[in-house]
Amino acid sequence: MDWAAFVRERQARYTEPHGELDERGLVRQGNVAYAVALGLLMTGDPAAGEWFRRAAARWRDSWRGGESWGRPIGALKASLLAGDDAAVEELARWTLELGTASVDSPIGRYAATLALLALGRVQEARHVAVTLRERDDFPRDVADALAAVAAVDVVGYVEAVESVVASFETRAEFLEDARVADTALVLDLLARRRGIGVELPASDVLPARGLRRPSHG
Repeated sequence: MDWAAFVRERQARYTEPHGELDERGLVRQGNVAYAVALGLLMTGDPAAGEWFRRAAARWRDSWRGGESWGRPIGALKASLLAGDDAAVEELARWTLELGTASVDSPIGRYAATLALLALGRVQEARHVAVTLRERDDFPRDVADALAAVAAVDVVGYVEAVESVVASFETRAEFLEDARVADTALVLDLLARRRGIGVELPASDVLPARGLRRPSHG
């Protein structure tokens, strides 16, 4: 994939005028900024961090209540990938204040699990992750990986995260066509916070080894 061309096209789309910057416009900008960041990450460009932070801010600003759980998830993932610890803590606390840990929606509980792991509240994270493993409307490998990270189960984590990467390799649709296994990258960051230093497998949906660390620039 020509990531340089991909980034240029998405950067142009980000700046295109679309009338009033309402809720939908903010979500669109968040989506496009995140795609730019992923494209830059795939090439090792340190500007990825700036675009991840931009995506997180747009998704955070777009929140209007309800059950749009993808927005806090996106904002939290983007901040983790940016290496922005202050934003991660603020967004994680905000995500939990929304009541995500107790909602029926598996996507809401996924948001809560990410937030709890980001805050180091691993026992609570493990409990919520277990409830996700019991669902048939949520990817089992993602739930397994989250539970394994919380429990520092290295073998379980490796099996689960390899399955997550494989699922991205075979899927047809990606946010803004950015063919990147961002979920695996976020799981890798959370695993390393728990002392699980296992390399992700080589894959065309992941940056080359050495390019996977978040930018602090």
